[in-house]
Amino acid sequence: MAPTLRHSIRQLNDLSPRRDHLMRGRRPKPTRIKALTGNPGKRPLNAHEPRPEPALPDCPPELSPGAHREWARLTGELSKLNLITNLDRGALATYCGAYAMWAEAMEQIQKYGTMVKSPSGFPIQSPYLAIANRQAEIMMRIASEFGFTPASRSRISAPPQDQLPLFGAAEQES
Repeated sequence: MAPTLRHSIRQLNDLSPRRDHLMRGRRPKPTRIKALTGNPGKRPLNAHEPRPEPALPDCPPELSPGAHREWARLTGELSKLNLITNLDRGALATYCGAYAMWAEAMEQIQKYGTMVKSPSGFPIQSPYLAIANRQAEIMMRIASEFGFTPASRSRISAPPQDQLPLFGAAEQES
């Protein structure tokens, strides 16, 4: 490596965050989720946590038709539970975009199989398999944030429909 390049890399490393500046441990749960689960740790709830109003965000026009269908399906379910706000638009759009790409890749895998012939004639793994796996990872990460998975739902106890919305429950606990 040239001395100037080595020096540049060292300068970039000096600018990067150090390990002792990173947050340690689990990410904190939102207060409304703690309130719904009964605050098992009995630690004080954050009374100053922002509580955006439940709202149905507009679907981003950049999404594909498949992603639009998933958006409509999910926003309908999330709005019934008052679990969606305008701030969730980006994360939900990312999930829906990943879902549409995953579905398209799965169609291609079903059509061509998991193994395809390379230009030289040797069998190789289908490139659609890597796309499907990556989109599934993205979807699962975001799904746990929204409570889409059985495990993440099991940690939440939603009140009956005739009671206060979820956003008001945290205020009663504090």
